[in-house]
Order: sequence, then C-alpha cells, then structure tokens
Amino acid sequence: MFECDEARGRIRFGGTWLNLTRREHGLLLALLRTPGRIWSRDALLDAAWGGAADSTDRTVDTHVKTLRAKLREVRPDLELIATHRGLGYSLDIPPA
Repeated sequence: MFECDEARGRIRFGGTWLNLTRREHGLLLALLRTPGRIWSRDALLDAAWGGAADSTDRTVDTHVKTLRAKLREVRPDLELIATHRGLGYSLDIPPA
C-alpha cells in the first residue's frame, strides 16, 4: 500500500506518488515506521520537526489534517490516520 523512497524523500501510496510537504513527509514516515502505535502530538512534533521551538502541538493537528486529505484523494474509501482523543494519532493499515 505504501512505498518509501527515502533517498528521494518521497512516498508512494496506492500506486501514486504523494505531493507532500517536508513536515507531512516527516509525519507520515514516523507513522509508517510503527503502524498501530499511538503517537502523542509531542512525539510527532519531535519526529517530524526535530523539536523546533517555534512549533506547537496544534501545528501537528493542522498537518495531520492536510495529510489525511492527500491520502483521501488517492483512496477515498480509507481513513488511515486515526485520532485517539487525549492521546494522539496512529496509522491503521488494513491487512492486504
């Protein structure tokens, strides 16, 4: 379902190369490394932003929203990024 080309900094989903920002790419890579793991906003912030002081946990919410939209453009039948209220986000990949 996903293919990562880390050398070129791109990710393919459902046969389509995604047009991701640097932050969206970082978020998706973190989620892909451990599907099913619930990531706190702070952990995602560290993973994708490297702990940049000028970003907040709400920044993660905004980027997750745009990332979801890009995934939905390719596969509108799937909702892959789950929200866990009070905990964070996880990537739920259905079995092949």
